[in-house]
Amino acid sequence: MDTLVAFAVVFVFQQVTVLFELALGLGQLYQTLFVLGAPVTLRPWTVFTSVYAHAGVGHLVSNTIALVLVGFVLERYTTRWRFHAFFVVTGALAGLTQVWFGGLLNGLAGDPVVGNAVLGASGAVLALYGYVLGGNRLTTAIADRLNAGAGIEWLLALTIALVLTWMTASPGVALIAHFTGILLGLAAGRLDALQPPPNTHTDQRNASYK
Repeated sequence: MDTLVAFAVVFVFQQVTVLFELALGLGQLYQTLFVLGAPVTLRPWTVFTSVYAHAGVGHLVSNTIALVLVGFVLERYTTRWRFHAFFVVTGALAGLTQVWFGGLLNGLAGDPVVGNAVLGASGAVLALYGYVLGGNRLTTAIADRLNAGAGIEWLLALTIALVLTWMTASPGVALIAHFTGILLGLAAGRLDALQPPPNTHTDQRNASYK
């Protein structure tokens, strides 16, 4: 899986960056390259690099295991470019939401911190889980049987996202990013956004997922 290779390559660059910081006294190089924070316009590339960066070996391993469990299934269901586009877009949106809304909450609470800093693939990985949950046959059958309106479906999606976010809660975890990723995945799953166009190499494998 290409994403796992990207994880490993970026993690190696992170360690090299730390060595450069220590050797050359470049104290902000790591944050400049990999950490998404406010104001986003100051380091816009971190919107994407932060998705593949991790805070340590434990963080990398946990996201890698979570990605392997769901990634291989969806990677075979869709096309390569759709999978990577979905991963990076949902990861970037999850990170941006964490920074912006985290900063807003900090401001309302009187915290002098301007915003939250975030890195990691959790938002994108949870979006993949949300996609599977929102787009599988059982969910579709239940939704059709209930014949609920769009408002009810969104309410259920919000509830599911909140519950799953609460299940991932622990100190230092970017919960707003987790919630955003799950919600984006649920919505994309209901829309079947990763469904490849007809006559692609994935056609014969689609039946195993939908």
